[in-house]
Amino acid sequence: MSFPPIAFVDLETTGATATVDRITEIGIVEVDENGAREWSCLVNPGTPISGFIERLTGISNAMVAGAPPFEDVAKEVKARLEGRLFIAHNARFDYGFLKNEFKRAGHDFRATVLCTVKLSRKLFPQHAKHNLDSLIARHNLTVSSRHRALGDARLIHQFWDRVQAEVEPELLAQAVKALTARPSLPANLDPSAIDNLPEGPGVYLFYGENDLPLYVGKSKELKKRILSHFAADHVAAREMDLARQVRRIECIETGGEIGALLKESALIKQLQPIHNRTLRRNENLCFWQLTEARAGEWRPQLMLASDLELRWQEQLYGPFKSAREAKRTLTELAKEHGLCHSLLGLEKLKPGKPCFAHQLQQCKGACVDKEPVCFHSARLMAALGRHRLASWPFAGPASIREGDELHLIDHWRHLGTARIEADLEVLLDKLPPAFERDSYRILVKALERMTPLSEADSAVSGRRALAWRAGAPADP
Repeated sequence: MSFPPIAFVDLETTGATATVDRITEIGIVEVDENGAREWSCLVNPGTPISGFIERLTGISNAMVAGAPPFEDVAKEVKARLEGRLFIAHNARFDYGFLKNEFKRAGHDFRATVLCTVKLSRKLFPQHAKHNLDSLIARHNLTVSSRHRALGDARLIHQFWDRVQAEVEPELLAQAVKALTARPSLPANLDPSAIDNLPEGPGVYLFYGENDLPLYVGKSKELKKRILSHFAADHVAAREMDLARQVRRIECIETGGEIGALLKESALIKQLQPIHNRTLRRNENLCFWQLTEARAGEWRPQLMLASDLELRWQEQLYGPFKSAREAKRTLTELAKEHGLCHSLLGLEKLKPGKPCFAHQLQQCKGACVDKEPVCFHSARLMAALGRHRLASWPFAGPASIREGDELHLIDHWRHLGTARIEADLEVLLDKLPPAFERDSYRILVKALERMTPLSEADSAVSGRRALAWRAGAPADP
């Protein structure tokens, strides 16, 4: 099979973040019907090169001091890449850096991209590792100058030649087609919107005309999930309608899945996107709380979540999204377990009068002393058991660490997410938010990952964080 003209590309940079760090060297091997041609150039990044990067690449500040800035070589680089299949190892890194540099220089750059990490995984799934050093060893590639742009571009070229020799042409063609296929995008969405989508966990937001919030979602694999919305084989009219309306995509990366779930829940309540039908804000959240009316007799009392103190969580059942839902649930439990509507407060009666359920033989008679109230109370607690609010197991706040994020929680209320010590102090200082049902459901499933903060960190008086706890060493 014949392939279009190819550019094997490798870059050396001052760091790993394309929006902040800069290119220090470019290496390109151009391959077409006229053969292979090599080109490389040092680039002045306009920012210091760290000692670690200098040791890794051998490129020093002195070496790039007299080199041209990227804007001076942008036109030549673009001419060498334009119209060619862009092949790189971990291509998202190199392509992302070049797109950002071209953008700073006032150029728009797009290319069909093939990543040799993904190609190796697809063609050789029996192997666990697919980094460049593994490919060198596995395919007996010849190393000239490792961690220099042109040297690594040559290695990628060699790998491509080995693959063409070792793999059936039809299988290789299918793999390349699958890896370079661009998704079917909404007509009103700029194609460049998907070029730098994050691959890891986080939250994504779709906006429509006039920046109207359309949808908020979360995923452990953001790019894969976002592109699934635009699949050509939509079967749901709602998905097709959403794709038709999208004008802009925004992503918020998180340290992990819990952070994504919490952020998604908060953003849906804040923005009220028109295509989100769950996790909406609910101002009438409530609980049933059992209170002792007399010795042995416990009765349910409806409590609004907004009226509950932070640490007042004894004998709470729920949460329910409304008083109507709470009463409907209690009524269903009464019928299922033969409970008295009068003692539950669902029916008002004069003392000594049987409730209507008793007349239908659906109540065991606690309302007319046929059943001891202590027995009725025991059956009530058992009936409500599966709705009981989990007890907060710590004396004060706790945390969950995900990557470089620390989620702070107190009595199932998400206080916020900190990245640095100063953020932790601010979160512990501010008033806790109201109890929120969706956050509770997320956090109760993550209980095993929680670590309590020290008493000094979580003291109510002052509530100043004295150390960065739960995984980071405290200052002496």
